[in-house]
Amino acid sequence: MELKVYKIDGSESTKTVKLNEEIFNVEPNDHAIWLDVKQYLANQRQGTHDTLEKSTISGSTRKLKRQKGTGGARAGSIKSPTIRGGATAFGPHPRDYSFKLNKKIKKLARFSALSYKAKEGKITVVEDFAFDAPKTKAYIQILKNLNLTDPKTLVLVNDTNNNVYISSRNVKRTKVIRTQDVNTYDVLNASNLIICENSLPILEAMLR
Repeated sequence: MELKVYKIDGSESTKTVKLNEEIFNVEPNDHAIWLDVKQYLANQRQGTHDTLEKSTISGSTRKLKRQKGTGGARAGSIKSPTIRGGATAFGPHPRDYSFKLNKKIKKLARFSALSYKAKEGKITVVEDFAFDAPKTKAYIQILKNLNLTDPKTLVLVNDTNNNVYISSRNVKRTKVIRTQDVNTYDVLNASNLIICENSLPILEAMLR
């Protein structure tokens, strides 16, 4: 599959790039995508949630009423989970949500996500660009020139484009990441994928 390379002013250049068929034209595997996205979202969880149970909550342990003869249920301490203001029964505690996933599954998931974007025609290759200093207006203007301001946009850049990343932080519905950090979730969460021309060889070399 060949794609035209666009300039940052929105016009077409005379250059074209050929997408690797082994990466951008595979039969998508939805189950591999599901597993990879599940792992990605699980890794984002801090797992610091905690609740106070009967043994950790503060309060008196005095028996509230006599055991029999009241006509009601038995009642122990005021820390009981059945009493308002009492402890939490079977509440969550700190834990690690991450889990292991085979590297081949993760690679297949990324191939599948990129292939979906290629088949939908949602990949745009742009000539290399960089800013001398963070310029949010200049970044927004590039998106306008490419007619990609409304949908969610993911931009893949190399390490040298740190100012591009800083320029995009205050812009809604757009995200700039390093090519080395591309993941299945971000690719599928974006409506359009913008790849800088010098990032494409890095992406293909990384996923081979």
